[in-house]
Amino acid sequence: MPQEKSPGPSVKDDELYESLREDGNSKEKAARIANAAAGSSRSEVGKRGGGSPAYEEWTVEELRDRAAELDVEGRSSMTKDELIEALRNH
Repeated sequence: MPQEKSPGPSVKDDELYESLREDGNSKEKAARIANAAAGSSRSEVGKRGGGSPAYEEWTVEELRDRAAELDVEGRSSMTKDELIEALRNH
């Protein structure tokens, strides 16, 4: 039986972190959400989201700029749909 690994001391809500990882979220994204939830509450974190327009409303240039901030590889040759998918899966 494999031994469960702790995500580390920097993750404040291990249970939520593991749930998010099982759902396919990246380690970075799962840790950010778990830590934000630990600072207030899980329901409060959900209410804070959604302040930015959907990626579909962004220009390709805006999407590439955001991808650059997140260091997404291959962004310069991606189409708008590919950029959106890469950003959502980061």
